[in-house]
Amino acid sequence: MTTTLIQMAFIMGCGMAWRYLAPAGLSAEHTRTVLTTVVYYLFLPAMVLEVLWKADLGMQSFQFSILGVSAVLFGLALTWWVTTALRYSKVKKGALILAAGFPNVTYLGLPVLEQTYGSWARSVAIQLDFFAAGPLLFTLGIIIARFYGKDESRRQPMYAFLSTPPFLAAITATCLNQFEVPAPDWLFGVFEQLSTAVVPMMLFSLGLALRWQSMSPRNAPFIIPALMVKLALMPLAAWLLIDFLPFEEKYKAPAILDLAMPCMVLGIVFCDRYKLDASLYAMAVTVSTLLSLITLPYWHQLL
Repeated sequence: MTTTLIQMAFIMGCGMAWRYLAPAGLSAEHTRTVLTTVVYYLFLPAMVLEVLWKADLGMQSFQFSILGVSAVLFGLALTWWVTTALRYSKVKKGALILAAGFPNVTYLGLPVLEQTYGSWARSVAIQLDFFAAGPLLFTLGIIIARFYGKDESRRQPMYAFLSTPPFLAAITATCLNQFEVPAPDWLFGVFEQLSTAVVPMMLFSLGLALRWQSMSPRNAPFIIPALMVKLALMPLAAWLLIDFLPFEEKYKAPAILDLAMPCMVLGIVFCDRYKLDASLYAMAVTVSTLLSLITLPYWHQLL
């Protein structure tokens, strides 16, 4: 586990170095936009189709949904209670609720699970994302961002999620899986080739997204509750809950570890769009990602 995280940290470090060096004049923002767009529209949907088409779905997916939704709701509710008790401003409160509630189950969780447990564990990250964290982010997450920020858009919350290529790929793969449609070898081979690019591109993009300029000593006390919830209490809650669900034993540790991931990078977009404290959220992402290099091996050892 430690060796795996060191390798991943090196790839993320390349992305962080790119932010400052800007080779060929390409800024980190421009490079990240291009990479994440390609991953989002091509490589990730290909991986979703490859994994879910032949995965063991059905009741197992329902169990992942219950576990993921329960963990996210726990993180959101606990952070709301703490930030309300500490009387945080609305823009800080909204940003930290999003930061603590939604883990980076795909962009970091998928590579970690694949490298730690094997390629079969990719289905854990994908199902926790598309059957739990994703739908909640684009419904309740947007409601939270609108309530604590400023809403200048009329787009319906679910529209953005239902129209995304990874979600459409998940629905397609689920239908093909349930109707037992055989996967042609040549097509599945294409999906496998495209899937191999997902992990390094995700990690490199994550490094590009980390913002050192957001590291302000003034913000440090504000992010402590969110870090405690995200890196410690949420996975602990998932660990306590999972024994009440009929999970196969091999899926328990990867599922809990995926919910122990640091803050979701995508939340920065919501903070920018709805005028929340984006710098505070960016600092929570950066610090939680760095701390996860310590906490994830600890959780892996416990599990």
